[in-house]
Amino acid sequence: MNNLIPLLLPLLFVTVYGSGFVGAKLGLPHSEPFTFLALRFALAGAILLLAALLLKKTKPVHLGWMFLSGLLLQGVFSVGVFYALYLGMTPAVSALIIALQPLLVAVLSAFFLAETVPPKRWFGLFLGLLGVAIVVIDGLATNSITILNLSWALLGLLGLTFGQLLQKRYCADMDLLSGGAFQTLSAALVMGLYGYLFESMSVNWNNEFIIALLWMSIGVSIGALSLLYLMIRQQSSTQVASVFYGVPVAAALVAWPLFGQVPSAVDWLGFAIVALAVVIANHSPAQNSPAQKQTTQSIDVGNNPRQTKKFCFDNAETNCLDKH
Repeated sequence: MNNLIPLLLPLLFVTVYGSGFVGAKLGLPHSEPFTFLALRFALAGAILLLAALLLKKTKPVHLGWMFLSGLLLQGVFSVGVFYALYLGMTPAVSALIIALQPLLVAVLSAFFLAETVPPKRWFGLFLGLLGVAIVVIDGLATNSITILNLSWALLGLLGLTFGQLLQKRYCADMDLLSGGAFQTLSAALVMGLYGYLFESMSVNWNNEFIIALLWMSIGVSIGALSLLYLMIRQQSSTQVASVFYGVPVAAALVAWPLFGQVPSAVDWLGFAIVALAVVIANHSPAQNSPAQKQTTQSIDVGNNPRQTKKFCFDNAETNCLDKH
């Protein structure tokens, strides 16, 4: 069962996270992007904060890095994609741009995390890019691309990439409730400020928008992002990044029954290639950074035959947890 977890987590993540494109499609006609995101993050953050207080979770540490990684991973990525769609970019084009993220992470992880990407994983990364290209190429409409919406989509790509790398390096041991509350509420404040400065902040409160808001807050911001943080904690950055190839595929499958967007035979071929690529990229043995190679050690305490295992997130003793 433990061997299946590295495959089950990505599958569950892409299913929930990919549905966020459907949530955006439902909600954006009734609210401007900054306003929608401010409401989404505020609701998700309030739920996480309440859960953290009730369960008496420890207060977040490394607040500066936590704020920056959360703002990039949640705020910048989301607003980049939302504004690209809001300004007329098709979901197919947006998905293709975001699908460049795994390759970008693979290149940058050598500098940020001292990770080595094995050839088998490079093969999986390029195979996944091919699969996504097959899925979206039929719907690629160049007349939907402008300098403005392309700039927003690229901003979202950079936010997702650098946010994941910072989260992996500085906040991998973050508590999902207290840390998630801090990151999400911080993003809500920033989105609310920009909404106040640059948008009318008007919302058409109807059933479609309420459903979209609830799903984006609870399903995506809490559920999917918690799964993402678990993967970041347990896997290498390139393994986690490869999972994002499946997000546009999942979005297409979720949109099929809701909006009648039936995948073609070519789409199904692309889906199969993406699924194979994610399995290949996640099956490759992880290459840990030098700081991670000594993350687990065992020591004997006196004459006590019981062994104490110490799990460390970096070389600092303060970031170690004892497990008896």
